[in-house]
Amino acid sequence: MVPGSTPAGRRFGRRAAALALTTALAAALPGPVSSAADAATAAAPARPTAYVDPLIGTANGGNTYPGANLPYGMIGWSPTSTRGDQTGTGAANGYEYGTTRLRGLSLTHVNGAGCNPGAAGDVPIMPFVGDVTSSPSADTTDAVYAANFSHADERAVPGRYSVGLDSGARADLAVSQRAGVADFTFPADKPASLLFRVSNSLNGSEDAEIEIDRAHRKVTGSVLTGAFCGRRANGGVNNRKSYYRLYFSASFDRAFSSTGTWKDGTLSPGSTTGSGGEGYATGADRAGRGSGGYVGFDTGSDNDVHMRLGISYVSLAGAEANLREEIAPRAGVDEVAAAGSRAWDRELRSVRVGGGSEAQRTAFYTALYHSLQQPNLVSDTDGRYPGMDGRPHPIERGQGAQYSNFSGWDQYRAQIQLLALLKPRIAGDFAQSLYNFARQNGGVWDRWVHINGPTHVMTGDPTAATLATFYAMGVRNFDYRGAFDSLAEQATVPHPDGLSDAGCPGQCTGQRPNLAQYMASGYAAQDVCHCWGGAAETLEDAVADDALGRWAKLLGLDEQAAYFAGRGGWWRNVYNPAATDGAGTGGYVQARNLDGSWVTPFSPGSDRGFAQGTSATYTWMVPQDVQGLAGAMGGREVAAQRLDAFFHKADGSWSVKGGDALRYDPTNEPGIHAPWLYNALGQPWKTQATVRQIMDTVYGTGPSGLPGNDDLGTMSAWYVFSALGVYPQTPGSANFLLGAPLFPHAVVDRPGRDLVIEAPAADAAHAYVAGVRLDARTHDRSWTDGSLLRTGGTLRYSLVTEPDTRWATAPAGLPR
Repeated sequence: MVPGSTPAGRRFGRRAAALALTTALAAALPGPVSSAADAATAAAPARPTAYVDPLIGTANGGNTYPGANLPYGMIGWSPTSTRGDQTGTGAANGYEYGTTRLRGLSLTHVNGAGCNPGAAGDVPIMPFVGDVTSSPSADTTDAVYAANFSHADERAVPGRYSVGLDSGARADLAVSQRAGVADFTFPADKPASLLFRVSNSLNGSEDAEIEIDRAHRKVTGSVLTGAFCGRRANGGVNNRKSYYRLYFSASFDRAFSSTGTWKDGTLSPGSTTGSGGEGYATGADRAGRGSGGYVGFDTGSDNDVHMRLGISYVSLAGAEANLREEIAPRAGVDEVAAAGSRAWDRELRSVRVGGGSEAQRTAFYTALYHSLQQPNLVSDTDGRYPGMDGRPHPIERGQGAQYSNFSGWDQYRAQIQLLALLKPRIAGDFAQSLYNFARQNGGVWDRWVHINGPTHVMTGDPTAATLATFYAMGVRNFDYRGAFDSLAEQATVPHPDGLSDAGCPGQCTGQRPNLAQYMASGYAAQDVCHCWGGAAETLEDAVADDALGRWAKLLGLDEQAAYFAGRGGWWRNVYNPAATDGAGTGGYVQARNLDGSWVTPFSPGSDRGFAQGTSATYTWMVPQDVQGLAGAMGGREVAAQRLDAFFHKADGSWSVKGGDALRYDPTNEPGIHAPWLYNALGQPWKTQATVRQIMDTVYGTGPSGLPGNDDLGTMSAWYVFSALGVYPQTPGSANFLLGAPLFPHAVVDRPGRDLVIEAPAADAAHAYVAGVRLDARTHDRSWTDGSLLRTGGTLRYSLVTEPDTRWATAPAGLPR
């Protein structure tokens, strides 16, 4: 920084405060109102980014990251923190609010993944004050080549991140989709360097390389890595493998005063090339390994360093082309950040809410921000991307881009519905992307895809549920018939991997494990299923098969529709009416053996036969047949009483924060639809009360504002839907359940006619629905069919302060 100029962080702070004030004033100004849509638009914030706090979810296990990114972007430039272990971080995605020491600013991240470390965190770049006198890889406790910081010196807004370190260095970052710019400032007249820790991805690396070009003031390199969930005990060794290489190219506005590289414990001052990976172990088995390089700068007359950087999963040339295409040669952080803010505003304005408190608007728009961070681009500006076969491929004709990062088991329950609702073209490109990967993977659709890697994480067949939902919601810009045929084949033709225990239980290689036995028995047998848990696998596959059946029906494939619809009812084969909780409540989902016997001993609070959940939770995981489940329990009234006990303690107080194996857990996906089941049981006022209780007590502002892992926007999408007063009924369907909106006004962008939601009385006291009108017609059902998405329209809610036990309770009008 030239003496006398304004520090970047101070400029950033003033600009953000002015923007927030301008936005608040603009939102408060009245304007002409000509329709319900105009009313909502007039009340909506002009710059919704002013209500986004990227620090929400960075504590309490939310595993979000605060760094700079753009919607669906490839680059996510954010801190890698340390608790004194070079092979670990503060949280799954590198940043935890309570850990205020960092060892670099990494180029790639995944939002809210649960494994710790989760994935990516590639190429941490560290502004270092002092002489580089030893190998940073030998600094195994991050005692030397790391620095503390204060949150008072940290700023995060959509598309930009700034932090001042206790060492006196400061970083100010802004990004496009595949590139970024940074200003690094250092204390004047002190040694100043940037460390490129090329091997130090969150999970480690197989190999890495760096090259420093003094003549052209460039640093280039790559890292060969992968290993998502590679350290989990439940099958983690199976994923200690590489599947992608990230390339980067960084150029500077000034010459280097010094250079050097390192490998393991050896520092090589003056060197300009280096290589070496860390492996995928943890702790002492990996500490001290790795490679990187550094460039130094003379801060005597100028202590501000400007860097431009591009990344690619295809090649170094791709990284440099991405930078050229996306960021103008002389663009600074302010210009790139302003463009990024505009891009986020465009995305966030796809839902325009009016009214509510400032805290509610912050929670809502931050949830929407987290929901729309993924899927993530993996194709370059020229359309090339890394295939699942390890080779580069061009995107398909008509495809806009190749996307990845599919946390299927999580996302198919809420996030993909929100993507289809708001961004159908992105959803279609994503569907085509997954199909492309499957064709490159021998026809196998992996349930958790990271970059171009099949990681096998979790259970079930979530891609079938996802693509069936996309099609039902009107997404057509993908090869839907080819995709359907491929997914139907995966669901009916056994694959040799289905008999493998590799990676089990958490990362079982088989995507339809022991399919021949499943089709013969009608359930996944616990003793031979080669899966995480037989009961969970059966429920997941039943949801997926029901979705395939719905998709087949829309395609006019009546025979396949009937077949898969029948398999969607196989949940009954793991429902044991004789299973009890020991206190008189009977009827639970329970794992079975191949001989038909029930797996014992049984407890509804046990996870035996399940995946990240208990029987008490999974018993409700039949969204495709709630009436059938209620009948099995003894009728809707009995089922509603049991659901009451799922959300309340014996004394009647709420139990919706998790930690009780017998009750609702808002931190994980198998039960997040459960609050909405009351609609089908004829007691929709209880959905309204339960959803509002969860929104008010489990979600909020501040770093702990998410209940748990955001899981690539899934938990955030739950909040967005719930705040709008609608929720997807079941995968493979465009039906939505109706609840009580949080905001008086909302407009949801749709191709053609928008979806407008009006609830003039909405506030903290008015949490119950007394009536709904759909396009001026009385609507006496607690759900809508797919016509609302196809044609748009206006939902107008009449809200009251006490439960209305009459609205939408007629048996003939209940969700099926």
